[in-house]
Amino acid sequence: MKLLIDFFPIILFFAAFKLWGIYAATAVAIVATIAQILWLRHSHGKVEPMQWVSLGVIVLFGGATIALQNETFIKWKPTVLYWLMGGTLAAGQLFFRKNLLKTLMGSQLDLPEPAWRVTNWSWIVFFAVMGVLNLWVAYTFDTDTWVNFKLFGGMGLMVVFVIGQALYLGRYMKADEASGP
Repeated sequence: MKLLIDFFPIILFFAAFKLWGIYAATAVAIVATIAQILWLRHSHGKVEPMQWVSLGVIVLFGGATIALQNETFIKWKPTVLYWLMGGTLAAGQLFFRKNLLKTLMGSQLDLPEPAWRVTNWSWIVFFAVMGVLNLWVAYTFDTDTWVNFKLFGGMGLMVVFVIGQALYLGRYMKADEASGP
């Protein structure tokens, strides 16, 4: 259910784009993201900081897209989110000497420090590459191709990356289980 809620605005954006075009799809994405935040707030009592950031970015870039009738702004939105996430992880590591992934997930995963460091840096690189890839698709191909990439390519690459992360982290999980009582 959580996965559906997370992808709710993207799926509605895709459907609205196919039916009515980029500007209507952008308005739908803004409304869907607001609805997502309201539902999360109502059902869970809190909203994660990154979800608030995502709301701010979609309202800002989506609003600029609609107000100026320029689709470039909405095409920058995924890149801005990717770079904000990667930049936050990098700033935590470089400036504050804090692994934010470990802070967020440390209670769920017991990993050695080198594994946390590799995982953190791999996410930073992944987000940086995804931001560049989004811009490359946005500026190299037509809007229809970009929208298809945003849904299928972006999610597909994320799934492949997460599977790679799981395989990498899996060897630490097995080691922990084998050393158990």
